[in-house]
Amino acid sequence: MRIEEWDARYRSGERAAEDLFAGPAPLVVQTAARLDPGSALDLACGTGRNSIWLAEHGWTVTAVDGSPAAVEILNRRAIERGLAIEASVVDLEGEFRITPDSWDLILKCYYLQRSLLPAVRAGVRPGGVAVVIVHLARAGERTTYKHAAPGELRGYFADWEVLHYFEGQPEDAAHQRAVAEVVARKPERISL
Repeated sequence: MRIEEWDARYRSGERAAEDLFAGPAPLVVQTAARLDPGSALDLACGTGRNSIWLAEHGWTVTAVDGSPAAVEILNRRAIERGLAIEASVVDLEGEFRITPDSWDLILKCYYLQRSLLPAVRAGVRPGGVAVVIVHLARAGERTTYKHAAPGELRGYFADWEVLHYFEGQPEDAAHQRAVAEVVARKPERISL
């Protein structure tokens, strides 16, 4: 789906209503609750269900999405709750860059952009954590820009400490399609 279509879904209220009533992704809560709050980057944040929860639990959150409507909703929700979230509209497939070794936690939930994964890996500080959740291709279905192949996600973090890996039906009520989930800690040193 193109960003214009996502934006239209948010502006119509269709997607916004789904996100407003969905709590944060259970994997994000389970992971962040075990970490000391620090700096978090929420990529493809939508209306901010994960960003809001992180900020409410002491994290300094930067949230980015390509949809101006989604970011407007997130900013309104943050103001209503008295939260300071740095949320902005960015072109994740274009000029957006992640500064290396800058984040204690990077989230990339339900957004598969393979070209962004090396930047996610680089952006996590040594000892920091990445949480990535993507939808899986169904049996007999080709992998696409939206759906990963079974086992594909794990390969991106093979040289990290994998704290959690799962493929199957998510615990997340907002998503019904099978997913691949990884929570991985960046080594203090990566051997060359």
